[in-house]
Amino acid sequence: MALYWPGLKGDFLFDDYPNIVDNSSVQPPTANLGNLVNAALSSPSSEFKRPLASLSFAINYLFTGLNPYWMKLTNLVIHLLNGLFVFLLASTLLSLAGPSSSRQGAEITAALIALSWMILPINLTAVLYVVQRMESMANLFVLLGLLCYVAVRKRMLGISQTYISQRRPPKKWLEIGICALSIVGSTVFGLLAKETAVMLPLYAFLTEWILFRFKGNKGSRDTRLIILFIATLWLPLLAGSVWLAPQILNPSLWTTRDFTLGTRLLSEARIVVDYLLWTLVPTPGNLSFYHDNFQISAGLFAPWTTFACILILIGLTVLAVLLRNRHPLCTLGIALFLSCQLLTATVLPLELVYEHRNYFASFGVLLALLPLIENYFRALRLALYTLLAGFIFLWAGQTAMTAIAWGNPIMLAETLAARAPDSPRAQYELGRTYIIYSHYDPTSLFTKLAYTPLEKAASLVNSSILPEQALIFMNSRMHLPLKDYWWDMATAKLKSRKPGVQDESSLGALTQCMRDHRCDLPVNRMTSLYLAALSHPAPSARLLAMYGDYAWNILQDHSLGERMTQEASMASPGEPAYRITLVRMQIAQGRLREANEGLVQLERLNYGGRLESSLEELRTSLDHAKMAQ
Repeated sequence: MALYWPGLKGDFLFDDYPNIVDNSSVQPPTANLGNLVNAALSSPSSEFKRPLASLSFAINYLFTGLNPYWMKLTNLVIHLLNGLFVFLLASTLLSLAGPSSSRQGAEITAALIALSWMILPINLTAVLYVVQRMESMANLFVLLGLLCYVAVRKRMLGISQTYISQRRPPKKWLEIGICALSIVGSTVFGLLAKETAVMLPLYAFLTEWILFRFKGNKGSRDTRLIILFIATLWLPLLAGSVWLAPQILNPSLWTTRDFTLGTRLLSEARIVVDYLLWTLVPTPGNLSFYHDNFQISAGLFAPWTTFACILILIGLTVLAVLLRNRHPLCTLGIALFLSCQLLTATVLPLELVYEHRNYFASFGVLLALLPLIENYFRALRLALYTLLAGFIFLWAGQTAMTAIAWGNPIMLAETLAARAPDSPRAQYELGRTYIIYSHYDPTSLFTKLAYTPLEKAASLVNSSILPEQALIFMNSRMHLPLKDYWWDMATAKLKSRKPGVQDESSLGALTQCMRDHRCDLPVNRMTSLYLAALSHPAPSARLLAMYGDYAWNILQDHSLGERMTQEASMASPGEPAYRITLVRMQIAQGRLREANEGLVQLERLNYGGRLESSLEELRTSLDHAKMAQ
């Protein structure tokens, strides 16, 4: 708590804005059922919506408003609770290491694992980066589920804390049922926070294979456990692979990325090894938060470290297998670290690098290393504990220093920009922070400071149009000249590749600024931006809806606006916002029969009354329009 406390005073950052600050659904006026359901289903981060995490943001808002301090404090409480579960899980696993481990020694080692895990610098973003409550909350259920599974399996085998076997008659399927509930129930609740919880069945399987070996209380193989993992792991894995394979192999899925499936896999070999190094020997330059400047591997030897890192990962895998009998916890730790990367570091077209992806994986690293001091290196124990103390001071110091920076928005932006000078996002965020502190005063020092990082961000390879949008937005708000090359660079970027989420957000921000009459932007330039973005096949529903908004409100072309909004609702039939806008447009044009049909479709999406206020507004408008006719 002491290490993280300075960081609680900071502001929102990066993805906090689309998920929380700019997401009115997680800012409900009252706590009625409809508002809470609407908040739970409002996340733009994933098609699965991550409802439990979004709901927690809404609850924070109901109690303390849009205050990042209390949201970060909630994250810290979750982190501390996770630290408790890490201690209990490590203690339980260590008790299985064998008679050479005393109970007191196991608890000391478990406490060191939990302490180290809670202060690791690589885990900081899962705490102070508000939106990554999704990650910490998902792992809350992962740790709880794995802890329950291990505890029940110990009971099934009659293993006590004194390592004496206590044979008992089996309770048929009751204990297997509790194991299944531990895995399935925790996975389901974890998935409601973030998809990473789907890895829990694999973690439980690895724990079973390495430590318990599928044995029953009589020492023979328990086929019920095999059935359990076929049902909870292998069949879902097969079904998921069949569902995902056609999408992953479709080249159009990768059009918004600057890597292919092949170059992603090569790059991730280096990234996973980097994660291991960043966990144990973190440096400020490595833990830079923004990693969009990462050099993608073009081949096995481009760069040469790609092949070296592949060999390291193969070596780790072989080492884990060889150590399974002599040092099972080391094997389990390596297995948990590597398996944690399977979801985010393999075939899914996610962004390449994020530090918070190691929130659970870092536990595996510590589990592989720290028990060796207590159990296997007795002659070197004093020296190794001294070395560990040094690492703990290193981790605590860096976490504290970074937390202090996170407590001051300008210090954080300048720190992260210095750590990643070639990162477009880091430079953009620095410029954006200066703009906020300028209060749109042309004479402010912060206004002058903003131009350099924003123009640098715009010129960096693979940058989005966020920097150009910020420059245009800032100068327009302050009634300063808009440079032609800002528009030209933004248009060229949108033409060269399919727009990503940040590009779409930039277009939406400029359109909203025009709608609010805060920005006087040239219509021909804005139209060119939209046409460039829409020139690629299969534009997103969000982009179509934004162009519909622009056409209706700025161009005053109601026919085009309605057509684009219609296409958006067809592209994303489960998103009610586009249908609500479409019905409003139809009412405004007097096409009441179509508006009434749209209302009927919206009522089908009114789960838990989440759209009731919008539906009531539309019904009232429709009734008034009918009376006027």
